[in-house]
Amino acid sequence: MITGKGITKTFKQRGNVLGGREVHALRGVDFSIAKGGAASFIGESGCGKTTLGRIIAGLESYDGGEVSIDGTPLSPLKPKQRQPHFRKIQMIHQDPYSALNPTRTIHQTLYAPLALRAGQTGRSKAWIEERAAEVLSLVGLDPGTVLARYPHQLSGGMRQRVVIARALTVDPEMLVADEAVSMIDVSLRLGILALLKDLREQLGVSVLFITHDVATARYIGDDGELYVIYRGQVVERGPVDTIIADPVHPYTQSLLSAIPVLHGLEQPGEQPVVPVESLNGAQSEEGCLFAGRCPFRTDRCESELPLLGVTNGFPQEHACFYPERRSVIARPMSEV
Repeated sequence: MITGKGITKTFKQRGNVLGGREVHALRGVDFSIAKGGAASFIGESGCGKTTLGRIIAGLESYDGGEVSIDGTPLSPLKPKQRQPHFRKIQMIHQDPYSALNPTRTIHQTLYAPLALRAGQTGRSKAWIEERAAEVLSLVGLDPGTVLARYPHQLSGGMRQRVVIARALTVDPEMLVADEAVSMIDVSLRLGILALLKDLREQLGVSVLFITHDVATARYIGDDGELYVIYRGQVVERGPVDTIIADPVHPYTQSLLSAIPVLHGLEQPGEQPVVPVESLNGAQSEEGCLFAGRCPFRTDRCESELPLLGVTNGFPQEHACFYPERRSVIARPMSEV
């Protein structure tokens, strides 16, 4: 299990970007991901979800709070002592085109991490070859066809499967998939999502899915937890189906309202929840972080910061003074 408590991260902008001010990427985020479980971080670009995923994978430091893996706090450990813990967590990057070395065959790509493991455990070269073929089979690729090829000879979906196979070479306990299907042809996305779901069931590997697409978050882990992140703060958290079917925070409702649906499949209901203005990095730090864009804000929202918790009888945690069930009927495609 990996947990986080009060995770903070601040970036200092250089030069004239945003006036050289500090950007609070994460503001005291708590999370918990069980072994074999699924969790999804959703939110629009710039909300902090990728930064949080990189921290979990050991690719980014954090300023405050604590990350623990299997009960071991990581802050007191030296970088070399953290490596065995982070080796259990492998990142699947957004872009399968740049994630693979174009000068190496797929065989060479898989051989390198497997040879390192073989040297540490005394396994033979035959084991390396067998394991390379095995991980490709696990991700639905034919080793006889794929091993000798270069990345440019594969489709985007096949490349992403190779990236996942490479992550499996170290027998990870968790896969962190950062927008793992956003750069793949739409017709191939469902196959990658089904693969990640199958790996959870077959290998017992946990999956952390980072996305702005609520629908894919549900497909990966309908039994998992959903974290809705806005400007570095978790504003709603709970079971995936609960939040998608019954969101109570205006930001979550606006995300769901933005999903286009085919005209005629759903009957338009009340006016969807739409932010009153676009995201602006210079928006106020006072009060509720969503107040400047919220159509339901009051004076209290502009002066006080709501904290994540369970109130008003709703089952999920939320950070809103006025949680309420509202229409989140998506717009018909003809209106998008």
